[in-house]
Amino acid sequence: MNATTAPRSRIATLDIVRGVAVMGILAMNIVAFSMPIEAYVNPAAFGMETSADFMAWLGSFVFIEGKMRGLFSFLFGASMLLVIQRAEAAGESARLVHLRRMGWLLAFGLLHYYLIWFGDILFSYAVIGMVAWLFRNLESEDLIKWAFWLILAQFAMMALTAWSFFEMREAATAPGASVELMGQWSAMKAEFAVPTATRLAETLALYRGDYAGIFQDRAVENGTFPIVGLVFFGSETLAYMLLGMAALESGFLKGEWSGRAYRRTAIIGFAIGVPAYAGLAWLLVADNYSVPMVVATVMAATVVFRPAMIYAIAAFIIILTRRGGALIDRIAAAGRAAFTNYLGTSLVMTTLFYGYGFGLYGTMGRAELWLIVVAMWAVMLLWSKPWLDRYRYGPFEWLWRTLARGTPQPMRKRAAI
Repeated sequence: MNATTAPRSRIATLDIVRGVAVMGILAMNIVAFSMPIEAYVNPAAFGMETSADFMAWLGSFVFIEGKMRGLFSFLFGASMLLVIQRAEAAGESARLVHLRRMGWLLAFGLLHYYLIWFGDILFSYAVIGMVAWLFRNLESEDLIKWAFWLILAQFAMMALTAWSFFEMREAATAPGASVELMGQWSAMKAEFAVPTATRLAETLALYRGDYAGIFQDRAVENGTFPIVGLVFFGSETLAYMLLGMAALESGFLKGEWSGRAYRRTAIIGFAIGVPAYAGLAWLLVADNYSVPMVVATVMAATVVFRPAMIYAIAAFIIILTRRGGALIDRIAAAGRAAFTNYLGTSLVMTTLFYGYGFGLYGTMGRAELWLIVVAMWAVMLLWSKPWLDRYRYGPFEWLWRTLARGTPQPMRKRAAI
């Protein structure tokens, strides 16, 4: 497709599921926007003052945390394959189109991380997307097999990490443990434990402070964080992209399966995932949110159950939205503008919570944060469709496409004749 032709027809189901995913990403990330990072993996670390806060965490743990990230990766893989296939069909260099898109996405990711928010996923998507190119011609069955082994590798890495935490705790708390060993254990568990009063005060002061201090923390103190995230979660992210590619090829994400097949997928996935996640939550609570159990349940054990939940959630979304309607059209529009909604959410949330904006960081419990989430969902649904009724792309989608193509893309839709 050249720069003057109209965009190819959309796959409605893909847009709808992507719309739900980008909204769900906010529900997952809201804790990281508004609370110390320890609270993202350890519910006892912050924001758990009431029973409503506990229920908010439990619901998020079972249905949202990790699942929305996985679903977003799932859809990224499907969309990436679709772009490659369409470039090939148009006689373009699919390799060049893909690498340009990933290269500019990498740049967006680094700018997002260093200038806006530390929770960026675009950098990892760009790097892993370049790797996913190697799998573009595989059949669905082979893509699923590769994803299986990648998820197994992710689980093995996380399980070994959890085992090291249990071992270190036992050694550091044993009679006669050295001061050096106890210091190592204290440093090792710091990212997952309830923060000390000093650490909490430092974190609150940082994010309630000015932009310069927050930028310095990202760029200087934690400048390698994107690389660390890539190393620790790259295998799993690639697995989800491959599963998304397989789901596109099989017709799952095109809405081509029968209602019975989608229902069966949802029932089986939820039957596996919901009891498993509920059981992991029980183990975590029963162990009083100890750091080794946090790593074992939240970081490790969830890896093996997450794919079932991702498929179940995707199938459930497709079942509920098959008849369409005004709300569904708005969700699809939010999915078409997912890149803009993702980056826009970071801009809005950091302005709300950080000190250079409204300074709400650390002032709200987990249940209260849902008010912010729902309000932002409303913004996504309200702006996306009217904009896309008039324009071909969301603002950041247009910029990404223009940079990747090397020439300004047509923005305004032509009036019907």
